[in-house]
Amino acid sequence: MSLIITDDCINCDVCEPECPNEAISQGEEIYVIDPNLCTQCVGHYDEPQCQQVCPVDCIPLDEAHPETHDELMAKYQRITGKA
Repeated sequence: MSLIITDDCINCDVCEPECPNEAISQGEEIYVIDPNLCTQCVGHYDEPQCQQVCPVDCIPLDEAHPETHDELMAKYQRITGKA
């Protein structure tokens, strides 16, 4: 499943440049993650990079967008064009 940024976000801007899929952007009040682009870094890294750098731990799994590892890999391949 993709990740989501909660209201605990302090807009520190460390997560956005870490996202290899450019899924993170500035929303109206806090940063947001596009579930169509988020792969939890599957295909790029072993762990979600945004979670690794977030100083306030405000990036949990998005329960509204459940996906298996295989689905995340397929999304990665679709986004990057890599098979």
